[in-house]
Amino acid sequence: MNVLLENWDTPFGLPPFAAIRDEDFGPAFDEALARARTAIRAIAEGPGHSFADVIEALELAEGDLDRVSGVFYNLAGADSTDAREALMRDLAPKMSVFSSEVTNNKALWAKIEALWQARAGLGLTAEQGRVLDLYRRMFVRSGAALEGAAAERLTAVKARLAVLGTAFGQNLLADERSWHIELSAADLAALPGFVQDAARAAGAEKGRGPVVTLSRSLIVPFLQFSPNRSLRETAYAAWVARGANGGETDNRGIAAEILALRAERAALLGYPDFAAFKLEPEMAKTPAAVRDLLLRVWRPARAKALTDAAVLEAMLKADGLAGPLEPWDWRYYSEKRRKAEHDLDEAALKPYLGLEAMLGAMFDCSSRLFGLEFREIDGPFYHPDVRGWEVTRGGAHVAVFLGDYFARGSKRSGAWCSAMRGQRKLGGEVRPIVVNVCNFAKGDPCLLSYDDARTLFHEFGHALHQMLSDVTYGFVSGTSVARDFVELPSQLYEHWLEVPAVLEAHARHWETGEPMPAAMLERLLAAGTYDQGFATVEFVASAMVDLEFHTGTPPADPMQRQAEVLDALGMPTAIRMRHATPHFAHVFSSDGYSAGYYSYMWSEVMDADAFAAFEEAGDPFHPETAAKLERFILSAGGSEDAEALYLKFRGKMPEVEALLKGRGLLDAA
Repeated sequence: MNVLLENWDTPFGLPPFAAIRDEDFGPAFDEALARARTAIRAIAEGPGHSFADVIEALELAEGDLDRVSGVFYNLAGADSTDAREALMRDLAPKMSVFSSEVTNNKALWAKIEALWQARAGLGLTAEQGRVLDLYRRMFVRSGAALEGAAAERLTAVKARLAVLGTAFGQNLLADERSWHIELSAADLAALPGFVQDAARAAGAEKGRGPVVTLSRSLIVPFLQFSPNRSLRETAYAAWVARGANGGETDNRGIAAEILALRAERAALLGYPDFAAFKLEPEMAKTPAAVRDLLLRVWRPARAKALTDAAVLEAMLKADGLAGPLEPWDWRYYSEKRRKAEHDLDEAALKPYLGLEAMLGAMFDCSSRLFGLEFREIDGPFYHPDVRGWEVTRGGAHVAVFLGDYFARGSKRSGAWCSAMRGQRKLGGEVRPIVVNVCNFAKGDPCLLSYDDARTLFHEFGHALHQMLSDVTYGFVSGTSVARDFVELPSQLYEHWLEVPAVLEAHARHWETGEPMPAAMLERLLAAGTYDQGFATVEFVASAMVDLEFHTGTPPADPMQRQAEVLDALGMPTAIRMRHATPHFAHVFSSDGYSAGYYSYMWSEVMDADAFAAFEEAGDPFHPETAAKLERFILSAGGSEDAEALYLKFRGKMPEVEALLKGRGLLDAA
C-alpha cells in the first residue's frame, strides 16, 4: 500500500513525512486520479439529482487527490528535487486534462444546471446557495457549455498552459539557483555583520566561501550596503535578468505563448480579451476599474519618486560619481538617506527584530485579537528547518501551523501561505494544516529587517484566514475568495506590527533581552512611509504591465510591450518594475494573479480602512471589532460575496485616499 494513500495514524493527521519517498508520488497520483474519476462518473451517471447527490458528492469525490496534492505541491515549491520537478512537468498536463474531463462532463453539467435553475425551491441554506452558484460559474467559465471542436480546443489550450506555467517556474528557480558571486575579503568586510553572516551561510550551502545569491533576503541588503558600485551593478544585472539569460531557461518565448493562449481561451468563452474574462468574478469587475485605481495611485507615487531620485542623485554626485542615478544605486543611497534623515540604521535595528521575537509578536497579536494559543510540536516535518505549532482556543484544537522560514537552493523565491489540508465540516469536522513559507537569510540567530518582519506578519494574516475558517463546504473555506479580496487579511495583519505597544513588548535585543530604545522605536515608526514613492512605483508599474498584457490583442513580443507600457507611464529611469516579465512568477507560473497583480493594491485600499475601524474604536485590540473581523472576514471564507462581507464588517466601501494616506502619498496627489 502506498503510504500517501494510507490512513495516517499521526498526530493531528499530519503527513508521515519521514516515510514518504519521492517515488511514492507518481503511483499515488495515478491511483488518486483513478479513484476521483470513478467517484465523479458515479455522480454524473447515477440516479441522484439532489444538492446532496451532486454538489456535496462532488465536494468529497477528490478526497484522496486533494490529500496527495496537498503534500506534493507544498514540497515541490518549498523543497524541490530533480524527481519532484520532473513529476511536476509530468503532472501539469495530466491534472489539466482531468479538470477538463470533469467540467466537460455533459451529464454532470446538466445536473448542476438543473439544480441551479430550480434553486429557489430547494430550501438551500445561504452557504449552499453560494456554493451552487460558484460551482455553476466554475463549470461555465471552464467551458462546460461549449460543444465539439471548441470544447476540444479549450481542453488543449488549458493543458498547454499548465505545461508552460510549470516550465516558467522551474526555469526561474534554475536561474536563481545557478548564479552567485563570491565576495573578496575587502568586499565582505565593507558589509554589516548580518549581511556578512548571510553571505557566509549562503556560501556554506554551496560549499564555498561568502557569496551573494539571488535570494531576495541576501541580494537586497547587499544592494543597500555594498559601497562597491561595480559589484552592485553586477549583482543587480543578474537579479533582473532571471528568466532572460538565453538557452533552456529563458522565459521570454514562454511568456509570449502563454499570453496568446490566454487570449484564445477568453475568445473561446466569448470574452473580448483575457482581462475581461479574468476580472469578471473579482471585486474590480472590469479592466477599466483596475486601470483607474492604478493610475490614481501612480501619479502621486511617480511625483514622489522623482523628487526622491533628485535627492539620491545629488548624494551620488557628492561621492564624486558622475551619475546618473542607476537602479543599482537606489537602495544604497536610500539607505544612507534613511540613516541621515531618520537616524535609522538597519544594522542597528536588526538585533531587535530577531525571528524568535517577531514570531512571539505575531502569535501574541493573534492571541489578543482572537484568543488563539500556540504550542510548539515536534516533527519530523518535510525539512529540518520547518517548525510546527498546534493552534488551540479555549483548549479546543483549531489548526496545525507550520513555518518554513529560511532561504535554500531547493526553495522557490518569495513568500507564500498554503494549506496541506483545508477546513470543512461536510463529512465530519476537518481542521486545517497551514504552511507559511519565507526566504529569510539563515543566521544564528536569524535577524530580520523591518520589511522581513512585515512579510512574516503578512503571510500569517493569510494563515489566520485559513485557520479561523468556519464553513461547511471546502469549496468556500479559508482563502477561497475573490483574488482582489484574498490579500485583505494578510495586508491588514501587517498593521499590528506598527502598533507601538507590540514592538515595545517584543522588539528585544536578541543577545541582551533589552527592549528597543524608545528613541529608535519612535524613529522606526516615523519612517514608516519612507521611500514609498519607490515602492509604489515599482509595484504599480508591474501591475500596469500585467493588465495591459491581458487587455486587447496579446503582444507577439512581450518585452517590447513591456517597454511601451513603461514609456507611456513615464517610468523613472532609476527604478525598474518589481517583477519584469521573464521572472514575473505571479503572472506566468500559474493563472492565480494573471491580470490580477493589481489585487494587492485593491486589497490595500480596504486594509487601510479596515484597520481604521480599530483606530476609531480607540484600541488596536478592540474585542468587538476583532469579533466582527473574524465573523465577517476571517471565518466566512467565500461563503458570501466579498463586497457583501466587507460591508457587513465596515458598513461602507473605502476610497483610494485611505491607501494614499497610509503610504504617505496624499500630499503628492
